[in-house]
Amino acid sequence: MRSAFLTVQDAAKYLGLSPHTLYVWRHRWQGPPSFRMGPRGRVMYRREALDAWIREQEQADSRSNTALNPVSATPQQRISRTTSV
Repeated sequence: MRSAFLTVQDAAKYLGLSPHTLYVWRHRWQGPPSFRMGPRGRVMYRREALDAWIREQEQADSRSNTALNPVSATPQQRISRTTSV
């Protein structure tokens, strides 16, 4: 059975990152959501929150989300500016 909660080390392995990166992100209020659990206040991550965070990252990347790809955007017309002397 897979645990619904992951330690920093397990979450880092799951994401393919270093534990240090997750600690830095947590300190900066970045990265996937985490919380403290238990009497010793261990930092933990929910597996479903990690999966949701990964999906958000994919949607925010124009290579994965064609709607954000600037090449597929409708070209904008230039506004001609004339100056009078």
